[in-house]
Amino acid sequence: MITYKTPIDEYNFLLHEFLKISQQNMNSFSELNEGFTSEIFEMAGKLASNVFLPLNRIGDVAGCKLENETVVTPKGFIDAFKQLREDGWTGVDCDPEFGGQGLPTSISILLGEIFSSCNISLTIYQALTHGAYGAILKYGNESQKKLYLPKLVSCEWTGTMNLTEPHCGTDLSLIKTKAEKIDKDTFLISGQKIFISAGEHDLAENIIHLVLAKIPGGPKGIKGLSLFIVPKFIPNKDGSIKKRNNVKVGSLEKKMGIHANATCVMNYDCATGYLLGEEHNGLKAMFTMMNEARLGVGVQSIALSEIAYQNSVIYAKERIQGKSFSSNGQLSDTSKPIINHPDIRRNLLDQKSFIEGGRALSIWVASLLDKSNHLMDENAYGLASLLTPVIKGYLSDIGFEMTVISQQILGGHGYIEEWGMSQFVRDSRIAMIYEGTNGVQAIDLVGRKLNSNGGQSIMYLNELVQNFIKENAELEDLNKEFILPLKDSKRNLEEALNFFLLNGLKNPNCALAGASDFLHLLGNFCIGFMWAKMAAIIYRKNNEIDNNSFQEGKILTGKYYMKNILPKTGYLTKKIIEGDKIIMSLNNDQF
Repeated sequence: MITYKTPIDEYNFLLHEFLKISQQNMNSFSELNEGFTSEIFEMAGKLASNVFLPLNRIGDVAGCKLENETVVTPKGFIDAFKQLREDGWTGVDCDPEFGGQGLPTSISILLGEIFSSCNISLTIYQALTHGAYGAILKYGNESQKKLYLPKLVSCEWTGTMNLTEPHCGTDLSLIKTKAEKIDKDTFLISGQKIFISAGEHDLAENIIHLVLAKIPGGPKGIKGLSLFIVPKFIPNKDGSIKKRNNVKVGSLEKKMGIHANATCVMNYDCATGYLLGEEHNGLKAMFTMMNEARLGVGVQSIALSEIAYQNSVIYAKERIQGKSFSSNGQLSDTSKPIINHPDIRRNLLDQKSFIEGGRALSIWVASLLDKSNHLMDENAYGLASLLTPVIKGYLSDIGFEMTVISQQILGGHGYIEEWGMSQFVRDSRIAMIYEGTNGVQAIDLVGRKLNSNGGQSIMYLNELVQNFIKENAELEDLNKEFILPLKDSKRNLEEALNFFLLNGLKNPNCALAGASDFLHLLGNFCIGFMWAKMAAIIYRKNNEIDNNSFQEGKILTGKYYMKNILPKTGYLTKKIIEGDKIIMSLNNDQF
């Protein structure tokens, strides 16, 4: 039976030791003491483990059903979603003006992890709604904010984003959906969208679709895209329901995983839509939602890795299989739990070191967004933008591997559905695809993000790392175990960047051939940086690390990452500097 325990000690370490959240000069963050956050995470964990988790397998087996143009979610989902709303979890970091609680993004990220660990399909409905809230908050006019935001914050209404069409996914310049103007801000939307998560369901009284479409006569390509608010039910100014709009679900996709989240084909037949932001500037507005979703995808990957890891640890401690050797080389007289075998421990440490390091990276990027939003810190915003494809791409690539490792630890039981690991593997696989495939994330990183603002963001990251190294030069153990490996990895990163600089402009394929490897290199390096930062906190706080303590476990796990995982940056650099010589040499018919 699958179980889940909220890692509250881990969360509090990240918030109060790693981020020092109460010392940030932002809003009322100074009131966020450890007692307060512990209570938040404990309450969220109870809801997640007691209500969300029991529905996870139910949802996986039953899936969603399309009945009379309405999607019916699995049994228990309506009540669970209602409890999520009524308990106030949907608006934790939203603006208090619209019913939110105004807490930091970093806390919201951790809450999202808790709920995604226990039931990712159910959590996606709320997560997409938060993205729609963010887009309308930033680009909506005052009447749109007043009408839609309170309902989205409370999840009385949920939200979606509609980009993909049958003939185009990433290449949005090919979008055919039309928007015929009726008056200044009102249009008739016609077209078809596919792969729309939460496009139709029975969890809320209204669904607010954000739809990319082209206004006839506008600029060609992506410059001609505009964004529209298209509600399932057209609301009156007071929020009451007026009438059903001409938007309907055409079909439900049959998927490998996340079965209980409805992935829909949506048909718009002269549906009433309201312009969000300026005409022909829709992609900019949509990216607000997409970037938040990409950060969320990285967190989902950590979440599924976490619950898979927790249960593989339990299994490894209970499963008796084979004799083991002690530290002095003596073979045990009887069979032992498999956690005593070095290969199992290697697998568990691969998981543990990635999850804790990846979580630290996610929450660090969330803190950069908080600084950007509350302090107008441009460097923080730039670095968060640079690392968004890394969070999405690297964490989901490795996160999927971590769920597969859990499946492997359980052996034959990992391949049997009722043991749960198969669902985690299937559910986590989508993270590498949706919100922009990971290959696209790598191209975005190398082709656009590295060069934005003259490379200022990657230089800012380098500055932060350099300052960290200087500030901790006197800590002998930290330098030996953490900073020296970090310096080696930093040299690998610089070598790859120099290769792009010298060759990328002359031959773009040279850089693009190594884009995915570079995304992994940067992700690996950044997690190494996070581990060094966490270790520095512990070394400065404790002259001697107590045996069997939380701190000792952290240091040992960090050492494992620095010695066994971080050196992969050297191998990745060698691949990158090979360029496109072989990759682009084969003729198409040689494949």
